[in-house]
Amino acid sequence: MTKDVLISISGLHYSVDEENGAEPLEVITPASYYFKNGKHYVLYDEVVEGIPGTIKNTIKITGDRLFEINKSGIASTRMVFEKDRINMTNYQTPFGDMMVGIHTKDMRVDVQEENIDVHINYALDVNNEPLSECEIKVNIRGL
Repeated sequence: MTKDVLISISGLHYSVDEENGAEPLEVITPASYYFKNGKHYVLYDEVVEGIPGTIKNTIKITGDRLFEINKSGIASTRMVFEKDRINMTNYQTPFGDMMVGIHTKDMRVDVQEENIDVHINYALDVNNEPLSECEIKVNIRGL
């Protein structure tokens, strides 16, 4: 795959209280890609509406069982998605810190020569309170 890629991240968050429907999310942005020591890395910047500054994101994909997102800047965290595992992380935001639990239920990774597709189903809790059921799809493709 080329160094210059386009990353598309789309997902749904279903609130645990049935009153709120699914909250869609979609981001498409240019990114940098490299492959090192058997791992795929994708780097991109994220702008948050209404807050000055950016979040630098690094995605690391290891095989078909481990997907990590490291965020630094105006928000900071290391989110780890491992199939059939629960991972806890401290999520630092401009509005305060939270302890986030990521319960990865299913993960599929498909790597092709110029395209990587990742699909993850997971549950999210914040400060040990169930928050939402989530689905995220990531597509990384060479330009």
